[in-house]
Amino acid sequence: MTGSFVEKMKAKMAELGIDLSQIQMEQFFAYYEMLVETNKVMNLTAITEEGEVVTKHFCDSLCLIKMYPEIVKTVSVIDVGTGAGFPGIPLKIAFPGIRLTLLDSLNKRVKFLDQVCRELGLENVSCIHGRAEDVGRMKEHREAYDLAVSRAVANMASLSEYCLPFVKAGGSFIPYKSGEIREELEQGRKAVEILGGEIQDVVHFELPGGDGARSLVRIRKIRPVSAKYPRKAGLPGKEPLGR
Repeated sequence: MTGSFVEKMKAKMAELGIDLSQIQMEQFFAYYEMLVETNKVMNLTAITEEGEVVTKHFCDSLCLIKMYPEIVKTVSVIDVGTGAGFPGIPLKIAFPGIRLTLLDSLNKRVKFLDQVCRELGLENVSCIHGRAEDVGRMKEHREAYDLAVSRAVANMASLSEYCLPFVKAGGSFIPYKSGEIREELEQGRKAVEILGGEIQDVVHFELPGGDGARSLVRIRKIRPVSAKYPRKAGLPGKEPLGR
């Protein structure tokens, strides 16, 4: 583990009020090394420089603490469209008490995530290959989670249809968004209502080091989702609800 990595991580974590143990720091570094190495043969991320991974992947993922301090307690979390494991794996390393499900539609990414979890010794993590529209209809996953998160690139209406079916009544869905989101929020509000949710809070912030505007949106699930949703694979993206 390099000294520069430790320094960068400590500085960023201090800004978030997160204190990592030596073991957690080593897990983050091992994850970084696996990410960069695997990226040579599989397209996981365009961001591979050490400082950028620390800020734009690890720190960005952990900014959830600003919106959802309950993450420090044991909660069940599903990361929908997790890709290379963001934000789910950084959340699991920093808050090991969570029960985590990582969902992605590309099997080779899911195999990479399985390997990461084994090598890092992460427990209570399930890596699932499937589309959100299909898995969200399965009895063992439907309305089974305290929290759904997603950093996937999709509009708020489509993301809500992918993610809200996983959340228990009383739970939350928190999408990670970048840039200006006011218009997207307004366009997505109707879909959120149709799917049994309400927009509770929005936090806007800059990533530490001024690396970009980010927003977290807390959507509270107030009632079960109609059995009509999610619609069949492909439809939530092509025909967003409420439009």
